[in-house]
Amino acid sequence: MIENGKKVKVNYIGKLDDGTEFDNSYRGGEPLEFNIGDGEMIEGFDRAVSQMSVGEKIKIVLSPSEAYGFVEPGGFVGVLKTDFPEDFNPSVGELVEGQDENGNQIAAIVHQVIGDVYILNMNHPLAGKNLHFEIELISID
Repeated sequence: MIENGKKVKVNYIGKLDDGTEFDNSYRGGEPLEFNIGDGEMIEGFDRAVSQMSVGEKIKIVLSPSEAYGFVEPGGFVGVLKTDFPEDFNPSVGELVEGQDENGNQIAAIVHQVIGDVYILNMNHPLAGKNLHFEIELISID
């Protein structure tokens, strides 16, 4: 088992239940680096890597509770169209980005448009989904 705080490098491919690929570190050319147990990664991914040996390749499936959680009803927010720039006209399913009242960056997916209101889904885009990973541990520093 890899100790908490140790820096690791991994390559991975992430897919959904239907086989759709949502991420692939091999395409970026650089492995992913993170510190075990520091909360940088989703719980199930971190735990799986912590039990690997250098050079090992594994396949895992993470439930929503081990990944990005479940879709929370409170994560849907109605925002008046007039609160957006005049030329703002996103489609349902489109990712939109902006700032909250404190200047923090936020991202949401347009879930629905009802009259003069955009219903935005503030949940993580992978919330509520099982995540399939193929992981290869490259190194432990």
